[in-house]
Parts: sequence; C-alpha cells; structure tokens
Amino acid sequence: MSRMTVNERPVEFDLDPRMPLLYALREAMNLTGTKACGGLGSGGDCAGACMVLVDGVALRSCAITLAEAEGRIITTIEGLSRDRSHPVQQAMVAQAAIQCGYCTPGIVIAAAALIQRNPAPTREEIVGAIPNICRCGVYPRLIGAIEQAGRVAQRRESISAAPAPGISAADAAEAVPALRVAAPDQ
Repeated sequence: MSRMTVNERPVEFDLDPRMPLLYALREAMNLTGTKACGGLGSGGDCAGACMVLVDGVALRSCAITLAEAEGRIITTIEGLSRDRSHPVQQAMVAQAAIQCGYCTPGIVIAAAALIQRNPAPTREEIVGAIPNICRCGVYPRLIGAIEQAGRVAQRRESISAAPAPGISAADAAEAVPALRVAAPDQ
C-alpha cells in the first residue's frame, strides 16, 4: 500500500506501486483536474497537463510512480485553492490566459511553484519554469498573468475573486473504491 498526503488528506492506495501517480489521482481519487497529456514519463511526449506539486515542487505526475510518491505531500489543482483564490488562478482569469483549459491545471501548478519560490520572477525565469505546452498559444497573456500573480502574492496588487467551483473535491471523490482515507495517526 502506498501512503501519502493528497490535498491535505492522508490517503492509502491499494494499487500497484508501479502505477503512475497520474492514474491513481484521476481514476482512484477522481481528481480529474490533473490531465493525461499523451506521454508517460520524461520521454518528451508529455505536454505538462499532468503537473502536480510534490513536496512543493512541480512534477509531471505521469513520471512518478505511487512507490516514488510514498510519504510525500501531493497537491493537485483541486487542492491548490478550493475557492480559486490562489494568486495564479486569479491572474489567469484576470488576464484571459485560458483558452480551451486542457493545459491550464498543469500551467497553474507550475506557475504556483514558481511564485512560491520567487514572487518576482523575470520573464526569462517564467519561460524557464513553465515547461508546459499550450496548443492554443496563450503564452503572451500567460507571462503577464504570472507576473501579476507575483505582485498579488507580494500584496502589491489585488484581483477580484474568480467564481467559486460548482463542486467540492470531497464531493467529487466521495465514492472511490480503490481509495481509503487513512487515519491521521497512521
């Protein structure tokens, strides 16, 4: 059994420890904001839509197994901010840096990791920190959104709130047969 914390909840997966974290999150926990991006591992086919935070570092969830995630703290797009108030989420909406939305969760996760490390990144640092591929081409607005998110994180600017989601992550993942919520003392 693979134990870890996902979105601030201790969980235990009764799944093959070689399974990519991506599929455990999507299929066992019903956290479908993390997208399958066409490739597995670091083989170059991965567009980054599967990005999650692992101990605060943005990683491709298709490239990490449940065994490798054992004991770690995982944050998905659903856990980043339940009310969509994270500065990156707010700035993405404010700057209209979202098109079809498929790559957006991975981009938001990568940008959140960057802003956490460096709330005032240069354009070059932004380009280097966001390995995601967006086929809709939001890159010019994306850079502006990440710059704005940094200013919001530093409390130099504010953005009015984006709409709250229609369903909570807890409600979405309520009946999941392959997932058991571990007791906090285990």
